[in-house]
Amino acid sequence: MQVFRSLHYRNFRLHVIGQAISLMGTWMQRIAISWLVYELTSSVFWLGFVQFISLLPSLVLSPFIGSFVDKHKKYKLVLLTQIGLMIQAGILTLVVYLKWESVLWLSVLGLIQGVINSFDVLGRQSLMMYLVGDRKDLPNAIALNSTIFNAARMLGPAIGGILLSTYGELVCFALNFISFVPVIITLLMMQVDETKGQLSKGSNWEGLVEGFRYLKRSPHISSLIIIMTFSSLIVIPYTSLLPAIAKEMFHGDERTFSWFESAAGLGAMIGAFNMARLKSGSNLRYQVMGAAALMGLALLFLAHSSMLQMALVYVMLVSFAMMMQNSSINTYIQTHAIPIYRARAISYYVMAFQGIFPIGTLMIGSLASYCGLRATLYTMGGLGILIAILYYTYLRLHIHKRLFKF
Repeated sequence: MQVFRSLHYRNFRLHVIGQAISLMGTWMQRIAISWLVYELTSSVFWLGFVQFISLLPSLVLSPFIGSFVDKHKKYKLVLLTQIGLMIQAGILTLVVYLKWESVLWLSVLGLIQGVINSFDVLGRQSLMMYLVGDRKDLPNAIALNSTIFNAARMLGPAIGGILLSTYGELVCFALNFISFVPVIITLLMMQVDETKGQLSKGSNWEGLVEGFRYLKRSPHISSLIIIMTFSSLIVIPYTSLLPAIAKEMFHGDERTFSWFESAAGLGAMIGAFNMARLKSGSNLRYQVMGAAALMGLALLFLAHSSMLQMALVYVMLVSFAMMMQNSSINTYIQTHAIPIYRARAISYYVMAFQGIFPIGTLMIGSLASYCGLRATLYTMGGLGILIAILYYTYLRLHIHKRLFKF
């Protein structure tokens, strides 16, 4: 089938196998940490704070790491980061086993994980080009990679919710530690040829400046990064509110929270699968605009919902739209950026996505504590629709400007 065409490449198949197993453990750990923080503090603010700390390195380090990745072999970097993440998961498991868990410990370990993840995400995104033999299959590989990620996001929280309510957080953390074994084995089995890749030269600072200048010369890319920035600041942080939505709006428990996470994973997986079906030449920028509008509208419906079943549907729609938007932006950058600047362009995307997101979680968490969950969701939904309107206006003006030149 054409939708699975990138699985024809051995390296990409190994990547998918390793990631499918490892990401299941990752999502089990995420749901366990979120619930553990909320149980320890009963605070939406601290829930957002722990996520802020774990994603802060993406904001501070991503542009510098992008320059670093452009100058080094991606395969070795990814292998080292996976070993580092396994060690971090082992320490977290030990802390919980010894009953030392606290917001301080979770924040410190989250910060360490965030630093390693900053290198891993950029290294893995840049490595994708070398896992498929034909550049035309890269968009399909990116979409299938997102499908695997979100399939794990759907199943991981569902299984994690059962394990969490039955056995506690320790089992979730231990399984995440073990899940790194397959991904390291599959990486060692790969035969990646990066000799055709062109490595940039100069210092990391020079590389950062050159990357910024490249984005200034490429408004078709920089405009998408701006959209990603505002979405990560005021729309996507709705995910940090899911434990509170489950417990306060719908009077649920751990399993209710896992249903919301699984609904979000299902919506995102459908979005990623839809991306894999797209033919080359699709207008990704207008797809970004439509997805932003749907994301805002679904949040408005979620804010108004009083039925758990309908709320799960709206969360699924939000995540479907979020995946369509984020994957479209990622695919556009990877297929349109000049190879020597690709990692740096991706680094700004990661900064806008994962780096701005923690600031958004703090801001949204504070707003929810002050104004309430429903009022916050209404605000986020309205601003999401405004983002779509402004981007549509930009696209129309940009088209008219080009026509006027001719």
